[in-house]
Amino acid sequence: MPTTKKIFALVARIYAPNIIQSLDKVANFLKDAGQEVVYEAQTGANVPFKEIRTMKLEEIGAKAAAAIVLGGDGTMLGIARQLAPYSVPLIGINHGHLGFITDIPLNRMLLVLDKMIKGRYVSEQRFLVEGTITREGEVISKAVAFNEVVISRGAGAGMIDLRVHVDGHFMHQQHSDGMIISTPTGSTAYSLSAGGPMLHPNLGGIVLVSIAPHTLSSRPIVIPDTSEIVVDVVNARQPSISFDSQSFTNLQSGDQVTVRRAPHVVTFLHPVGWSYYDTLRNKLHWNEVSRKLD
Repeated sequence: MPTTKKIFALVARIYAPNIIQSLDKVANFLKDAGQEVVYEAQTGANVPFKEIRTMKLEEIGAKAAAAIVLGGDGTMLGIARQLAPYSVPLIGINHGHLGFITDIPLNRMLLVLDKMIKGRYVSEQRFLVEGTITREGEVISKAVAFNEVVISRGAGAGMIDLRVHVDGHFMHQQHSDGMIISTPTGSTAYSLSAGGPMLHPNLGGIVLVSIAPHTLSSRPIVIPDTSEIVVDVVNARQPSISFDSQSFTNLQSGDQVTVRRAPHVVTFLHPVGWSYYDTLRNKLHWNEVSRKLD
């Protein structure tokens, strides 16, 4: 992002008073710095500052230098999936709880943004996965996930039987509560809580994690991101599939789910000096033991 005048799109999905105040602060800061500010259309419809024009996602994709997202990781996941086809860089200001991918702290946002619009930032790309659901030979649904695709049993129902093939090779058939197919970005989300490994976001791998498998020999596995994963729903009462826990589809026994790397990537812009290991240490409290020993 050069220092000449550019368009910056502001995005939020929770419209509590403190987020609206932050949006106003960022907008005024950027305007004072000689930049043009727009609201993403849904954001603009829900904030009181009507003097700032709005843009649809297609316009942001064609014209914006970056989209600045205020909120939590869920907000970032949603907008990242939508903007991925347009290659618009994303800057995340943490207005949520964890902040794994909205990594700029609220109390430093203007100081950091001042440096970033002057070209001082670190660029990073992460991939998504896409899932296709086929029923009786017909595609019934397709969606994209930034964190994970989750195939799970229904609430209150019994376990689910899944048969898994990778690149045409039979891997296993499992009896469990479901399966998580995670990107490196999602490896610190649901996959981690289910016992999966953490993957550095620059790794080209996809994690397969069984949820509460009915065998002790079932372990998470990391496969190449070039792989095609095919999961057959062998037997289940009320199965479903979710994409980033934001998009849901009901499944049936006999359905087939195919997951592969999506064609687009998401570009994050971080402050200079940003480190993924700093994020892990701070968010997972790895530093607490060392503090107690000091």
